Formats: sequence, C-alpha cells, structure tokens
Amino acid sequence: MTTEGTVDRRTARVISLNVVHALVPDLRGDLDQTAIDKRGVEGRVLVRPAGVGGVGVEGDRVVDTRHHGGPDQAVYAYAVEDLRWWAGELSRALEPGIFGENLTTEGLDVTGAVIGERWRVGDSGVVLEVTCPRIPCTTFQGWLDEPHWVKRFTEHGAPGAYLRVVGQGDVGAGDEIEVVDRPEHGMTIGDVFVIRRAPEDGLLRMIDMPGLNAELARVARKDLATRAR
Repeated sequence: MTTEGTVDRRTARVISLNVVHALVPDLRGDLDQTAIDKRGVEGRVLVRPAGVGGVGVEGDRVVDTRHHGGPDQAVYAYAVEDLRWWAGELSRALEPGIFGENLTTEGLDVTGAVIGERWRVGDSGVVLEVTCPRIPCTTFQGWLDEPHWVKRFTEHGAPGAYLRVVGQGDVGAGDEIEVVDRPEHGMTIGDVFVIRRAPEDGLLRMIDMPGLNAELARVARKDLATRAR
C-alpha cells in the first residue's frame, strides 16, 4: 500500500545529466578500467530500462557488471547538496558526475527517499523507482584519491540512490523531479544504508514489497534473523 497523492511536492530538479566521459584506470579495484568518470552532457538523453546490451542512460557504460548495472541499478542519483558538503569537507571542487552519478539533483532528499518510491522526471514519460543505496568500493576510493574514503563516505551516511526505470523517455538538465508515489513502510535509503539502525517493523513491511531489490531483501532478512537470535 502506498501514500500516492499525499507525498512531498517540493520543487526539485535535475541540475546535470551525466554519462561516462572516458574509461580510466581502476587504480584500487579489481578491473583494468572503470567507467566512473562521468560528466555532464548537453541536450536530452534517452533513459530506458537496463537490460542485455544496454544501460539505463544512453551513452553511459558499465564496466564492472558484477557489482553495478542491471535493471535495479539502471540510474544512479546523487544530491548536489551532499556534493557541496563533501566539497567543503575535502576542500576541493567537485563537479556534477564526479561521484559516478547519472543524475545530479537539487531540492530532493535523496538520502530520505523511501525504498520503492517513484520519481517522475520531466514531461517525456520518465519514471524512476528507488531501489537501494550505493555501497562505496575501492574503485570509488581510487578515483577520488582521498585517504580512507570508503570509511568516510560510509560514516557520513549520504550514499545516493540507485533507481530502476519504470517509464522511459528523455531527460535533460533543468527537468523537474516530482515524487509521485511513496510506500508506507517508510524505510529510506539512509535507513537501509546503515541497516542495523533501521526499525524492525519497517524492515518487515519493506521485505514484503513486490519487486524489492533482491540483494537488499537478502541483507534485510539476514539482519532481522540476527536480531531474533
């Protein structure tokens, strides 16, 4: 059951649509190269469900297909407000796309997004569904070249959100984002990123949700089982 019609109607927008600029050496990860170097593009770009032979955002690329991509990670969104916080923390300029995100958003609480909530982006038919948080990895650390980056990123608790594509269309910078549906279980990206702090009743409601990301469901069930011991 959802709370459609009673969700947050604040104005939010895409400030940058980002795709891979170039493959770069994977300095700390397991692969020779990574597609984490994403940069803003002009104009409008097709966004479609990810599947065999394609990713969610046209012109993008996924190299580490073992850990990234697929229908539940078709698009990655990160809030510019969190990017600005990190720019201050790290004392360096951080341009949209530098965290490997496809959508750099403004005015949207990405960490507070509820698992399963849906965003309408622009007016071409694009609808995205929040699936799970981004888990930082050594590739990310090598790319940012910041000491103890995985630990610091995790402790700050603003991981950004992966999304599946429910309705396809084209997206461009400046498109408004509207939260059109929000499940009542209430489990947010921030809650499940630090799952040991998530309330048990919310996790129980969440794992019964149709279409829940399989890995997130597995982690939630494991956490619930640990608490029951």
